[in-house]
Amino acid sequence: MGKNCMSLVPFKKKGLPEVGELVVAKIDKVIEQGAYCTLLEYGIDNAFIPWSEVSTKYVKDIRDVLKEGQVVVAKVIRVDKRAPRVQVDLSIKRVFENEKKVKMLRWKRLQKAQKIVELAAKNMGKSLEEAYIALWSKIEKELDPLSVLEDCVLLGYEQLVKRGVPEDWSKTVCEEAKKHITIKMVKIRVIVRITTYKPDGVEKIKKILSHIQDMQLPQNVKISVYTIGAPRYRVEIVATNYREAEAVLNKIEQDVHTLAKELGIEFVEVVREEIERGG
Repeated sequence: MGKNCMSLVPFKKKGLPEVGELVVAKIDKVIEQGAYCTLLEYGIDNAFIPWSEVSTKYVKDIRDVLKEGQVVVAKVIRVDKRAPRVQVDLSIKRVFENEKKVKMLRWKRLQKAQKIVELAAKNMGKSLEEAYIALWSKIEKELDPLSVLEDCVLLGYEQLVKRGVPEDWSKTVCEEAKKHITIKMVKIRVIVRITTYKPDGVEKIKKILSHIQDMQLPQNVKISVYTIGAPRYRVEIVATNYREAEAVLNKIEQDVHTLAKELGIEFVEVVREEIERGG
C-alpha cells in the first residue's frame, strides 16, 4: 500500500471494529515482534499487527515490509475488550489484493466526503460537532457516503433533505460538493435502421423516433436522436453509470421492435455503435 501518511478523518466511526472487518491502519511503530498502528477510521491507536500476520512469504526483517508512516489495509482478527485497555489485533496477509483495492478506494472516497462536509461547516461558521449532528450522522451508515453527495450534484440538495438533513445544511453542502465533484458520464451510441415501403412510411418512422426521444427516463439519464441519413438514425444515451445506460438501451430495443410490428414496418434493427466514458 502507499507509504504516505493519511490523517484521521474528522468524523470517526463509533465503537469498535468487528472481527473480520477490513480497516485502514497507519503504522506508528515497528518492532521485531510486529507493528503498532492507528485505525484511521476509528481513531483507535495501539492496534497491533503480529509479525506472523505481516506476509504470506518468509520475511527476514519486518522492516523490509513495513515502515513507520505507511498506510495499509488490514483485517481485524481479534478484539479484546477487557480492561484496562481494548486491544485490536490485525492481519495484513489475510487480505486479498482485490479487497485492498476496494477498501482503499472507499477510504479515499470517505475522506473526500468528510472534507466536503467539513468545508461546508466552516462556510456556515459551524463546528464539526454541529456538522455531525445535522448531516454526517444522517449519511455515515451509507456504504459510500460520497455517492450521496454525488447525487446532490446531479439531482439537487433535496437528496439530503429527504434523508433528514436541514435545508440550510443541505444547500450549503451541495454547493460545496459541486466545487469538488466531477461526475463522469457513460455514453452509449446505437444505430437504429428502419426500412419501410408503406405510403405513410415517413410518418411511421417519425412516430418511432419521437417515441424514443420522449421516453420517460431517470433524472440523470438523457437521450438524443440524430438523423444520419435514411434508413439510419443514431440514438445517444448518456447516464451516470453503465448499468443505467444499458437498461435504457434495452427498453429502447423492446419498444422499437414492438412499435415496428404494430405499425407494419418491414425491417428494423438496433446495432450498438460504441461505448465511451466522457468527462
